[in-house]
Amino acid sequence: MNAVQIRSAEQALNVGTWLIVCGAMLYSVLTVTPLMRAHTADEWDWTAPILPIVVDAAVVIVVRLDSVLARLGGEGGRWPVVLRWMTGIMTLALNTADSALRKDLVGVAVHAVAPLLLIVTSETGLAYRRAITAAVNGLEERERAERRRREQEARERAEEAEQAERRRADEEERRERERREFDAKLAREQREHEAALVREQAEREERRERAEREARERDEREREQQRLARERREREAAQRAEHDRRQAAEQAAREQREREERAERERAAVLAAGPVNGKQPEDQARQTVAAAFAAGVPVRQAAELCGWSVGWVSTRYQELRDTTPALEGASR
Repeated sequence: MNAVQIRSAEQALNVGTWLIVCGAMLYSVLTVTPLMRAHTADEWDWTAPILPIVVDAAVVIVVRLDSVLARLGGEGGRWPVVLRWMTGIMTLALNTADSALRKDLVGVAVHAVAPLLLIVTSETGLAYRRAITAAVNGLEERERAERRRREQEARERAEEAEQAERRRADEEERRERERREFDAKLAREQREHEAALVREQAEREERRERAEREARERDEREREQQRLARERREREAAQRAEHDRRQAAEQAAREQREREERAERERAAVLAAGPVNGKQPEDQARQTVAAAFAAGVPVRQAAELCGWSVGWVSTRYQELRDTTPALEGASR
């Protein structure tokens, strides 16, 4: 049974239940109203239909809320049961009271049909609705399980396709790597062949030039000795200059580190002092704000450290932001 059939059965149950409820309510109003008129003062005869309408309204509330709770799969507790049976018994008693007072057993039986049918229908409809709700929940659970299974299968197919695509990409990468290696091997062999040709040509040129070179060796040896002596002197001068430059750079770096460490100690001392009770002198406050700005302290905390207002500290922060880039550019 699919969801459409279940909804159709539930709709038929609702329509039938409300037809019985409406018929029983109409019959009850028509039956109980004369009884109430006979037992009510003449000037209040117009109030006779109120009691059956009130009882029937309770029946409507019970049937409607029971259907909602059954559809949601909930339980209302014992009070809905008490109200359901109390309204049913009241309806039965009011419908059969007139015949019972006149000792008309046939009338009692006839007038008991609608109330009894209403009581049994409400109980049966509640049981049917709970059974339908359980069936719908089971169907939805099976549909969710089937949907999860299809999603799992789809994920598995996607993973398999991804793995196949990865294997294909790996195979293409391996082929491309082998092709590049083969091309590199061919290029290397070509370069080696060309190098061999160049070496043969060089050897021929060397044999041809050897005679000329022997005549020039003595002059070249002397010039080489002079060049080596000049290069040695230049190298020694360059080494001395490099040594002096390194010493100067190390001295400058030491001085820079000392200035930075001294400034860091001053900032740490200013920040470690904590909030002040009163306002610092302006020069000292400016030093405190500069140290707080360099340490990245928020404006409000810097104001607590120097005792000046947040606006004054914000202005000093802005001045430091404006001057800091210029100082950094000048240092570079």
